[in-house]
Amino acid sequence: MSERLVRLEVTDGVALVTMAREPVNALNREMRRQIIATFDEISERDDIRCAVLTGTGKVFCAGADLRDRPNNEVAGDFLEHNRFTRETGNAIRECAKPVIAAVNGVALGAGLGLMAACDIYYAAEEATFGMPEINVGLAGGASMLRTLFGRSTVRRMFFTGQRLSAHDLLRRNVLEDVLPASELLPVTLALAREIAAKAPLAMIYAKRAANMVEVMPQREAYRHEQDITMALSKTEDAREARMAFLEKRAPVFKGR
Repeated sequence: MSERLVRLEVTDGVALVTMAREPVNALNREMRRQIIATFDEISERDDIRCAVLTGTGKVFCAGADLRDRPNNEVAGDFLEHNRFTRETGNAIRECAKPVIAAVNGVALGAGLGLMAACDIYYAAEEATFGMPEINVGLAGGASMLRTLFGRSTVRRMFFTGQRLSAHDLLRRNVLEDVLPASELLPVTLALAREIAAKAPLAMIYAKRAANMVEVMPQREAYRHEQDITMALSKTEDAREARMAFLEKRAPVFKGR
């Protein structure tokens, strides 16, 4: 049996996903497999409505494990490695449920990519962020950086490997907040519980819409959202939400 490198704890509709490959949560192929499997499981479980992703200790994720590089002499090994690398972030980005990043420390390279794949970002005061591939003779990550930063910052980080602090990201409106380490999980889990209390079917479609409108022209994106709203308006949960609002009570959702 493989060592558990990714922990999953579920309480009150919220999944806490903790990367636990000490000392720095460096991503090897097995850890990537477990991240993919964990978020695929979250997508399909009806008892999970929101997730929080964090790391153990003082490191969120230090990026790819350089000791687990693909073997150029084995046909197909690099392609398999690249496939797992891509799908690690995609499993989070395409997760049917919203995912909140609780960045407890260093987030470098692929670790910063994991944060970028989440929907909402919070960080501890000690957190730092960078894309240091250039420092080991490699290049990669600009496609992730561009979802977070403007053109100049992307290229400065990409070309130099320089790190930014959590407060640097807060000033750039990348993070929702920077918190003392002791407050990071309580705050993000409270937000996750608030999200988990919404109509589950509507939230699944809200996540899907948020992903789609990022890659669509505005006119088509708005039409896409209108189509979703029209379909959701016919669900039992939408009727329950309206009645609960009128009757000034908490809604009881059934997910249909």
